[in-house]
Amino acid sequence: MSAPSFANSPSVISPTEAVFLPSNLESEIRRIYANSPFYQQRFPLHSEQMQWACYRELPTLSKDEIIERGHQAFFVDYQEIERGMEEKRFEYESTGGTTQLPMTVIMEQGWWDAQTDRAYRASPILAQFVDRPYRKCVLAPIGCSSNLCPYEDHPFPHRYFDGTVYLNLSSDPFSFPEPEWDRIVMELQATKPEVIEGEPVYMSLLARAAQKRGAKVPSVKAVILTYGKASRQHAARIAAVFPAAQVDLYGSTEAGYLFVGEAFKDDSRVIDDNAFIELSPWRAALPDVFQIFVTTRDRVAMPLLRYHTGDIVQKLATGYRLLGRERDLYFRPNGSVVSVYDVDAALPAGFACWHYNLVQTSVNRWDFHYVSDETAPESLQTALAQMLGDGIRVNAFRRRVIAPTSSGKFTLLKPLPR
Repeated sequence: MSAPSFANSPSVISPTEAVFLPSNLESEIRRIYANSPFYQQRFPLHSEQMQWACYRELPTLSKDEIIERGHQAFFVDYQEIERGMEEKRFEYESTGGTTQLPMTVIMEQGWWDAQTDRAYRASPILAQFVDRPYRKCVLAPIGCSSNLCPYEDHPFPHRYFDGTVYLNLSSDPFSFPEPEWDRIVMELQATKPEVIEGEPVYMSLLARAAQKRGAKVPSVKAVILTYGKASRQHAARIAAVFPAAQVDLYGSTEAGYLFVGEAFKDDSRVIDDNAFIELSPWRAALPDVFQIFVTTRDRVAMPLLRYHTGDIVQKLATGYRLLGRERDLYFRPNGSVVSVYDVDAALPAGFACWHYNLVQTSVNRWDFHYVSDETAPESLQTALAQMLGDGIRVNAFRRRVIAPTSSGKFTLLKPLPR
């Protein structure tokens, strides 16, 4: 049986040995077993040198299983968590994505900062901010990935933690009244950040608010798009107001940051020091497209082993393209896949919007909702229909508001459940 493929750099893991695992992967697996009784209960591990046949027998882990068994299953007893919280050794977050039930994530104190630092070091754009003080502003859903996200309405500058200002006090940027945008833009200018980070829709609407007020922030050197999927429309609107390099930083609350690259350059790479990322073939007709299974590295609390994130990646000559969640991808009748990248490419030249949402309402009908300063040309509906496949009809609707999911995140492409 051949070794599985990994997205990591070959210098980190190169499974050329057909029988045994590389020593660093085996060591991490055994560390995970030693730190958490969860895995030994699911699949006992022998003491002999691990073979790929044994690795493939390790059951994959889903978010549903973690929610069902509870975060306490990762610890010997629940009092260990309580003591860790009291002694400031552990902290916790809650994440639910866009459709699933909330999941509590326990992390060791300082883990989030450490894996964020490793993500920065892996990016040629962000590496300039490592090991020196810099200012950053974050605009994202209140229940975002960072363990520093505020949960109370603290006035400025009390939302200023270690050089980072958290700009928003509530989720759904479409509901922010104008005085709230006044405050956000004023705080942004007052902070003079070198980095601005946020969910792409929030950032796009921030660009609209800044443009409307004639506000400039020349200090910005990098824009991090994270917490959600970005479209080229978002990126273009943001770049027009904040002309700085854009970074696509992908991860999750439970797994940490996994991929980093320059936005829309198809050069995303694994953050090798944070995780091993196994590539699993997804569809026979799509040989370069994979599901990913994540094994975290150097994590004590709630380590993940062969964790199924639900994300789909495409391997290209320049690196990896994050296509998005499996549930958010659409298949044409001929079996080819449609992602946000295809939607972006189909939009007519000259069309500009602050946000859009393409929703399938029946087998042959889709609705394209968009927020824009101008009405879209009629050619948009035809272009999207042709992109989606034969016999498809698309209706476009200009909106003032497109509501997020209950988690505060947005979906750009929403096919019918399969």
